[in-house]
Amino acid sequence: MRYPLLHATGITATLLYAGFVVWVYATQPRTFKDVTEGARIASGAYKVDAARYDTALSLFHRGLFRAAREEWERADPARADARTQFYIAYALYREGWGRLYHDDALYGQGLQAVDRALALVPAGSLIVDDPDLKMHSAAELKAELEKGREKTWSDLNPLRVLEERK
Repeated sequence: MRYPLLHATGITATLLYAGFVVWVYATQPRTFKDVTEGARIASGAYKVDAARYDTALSLFHRGLFRAAREEWERADPARADARTQFYIAYALYREGWGRLYHDDALYGQGLQAVDRALALVPAGSLIVDDPDLKMHSAAELKAELEKGREKTWSDLNPLRVLEERK
């Protein structure tokens, strides 16, 4: 029998198993579904549910921002698609925007979503070509969300009622 081949196979299997154990500890999945989803992301086989994504986009364009956001979260449960995370952040921006005040909690969630979107693109910049949007880059959206969370004297300006939502 060929012992070197047997040894090489054993060493390879041991290293693969050790890598799997390290990956499980690093990602800490809670269910087997999380394990399979993480493996799909790592292998590049992860895809966003296109039907749910299109439904969410339709809801978004009709002004149903909370419903659209929930549908996008179902379409991208692993939060691994930059474009989907951008739209979630944009929906949070629009949902939290008010003529008299901005909802800091929704803006905070929007900042988290836009940061996830920026972390998912290799170049660090994300541009979305949607003619219905007034902000097309993730950096622009992030700046608007940060500006909305700041407390300044201009918040007391009565002419703020005339401000346009982007």
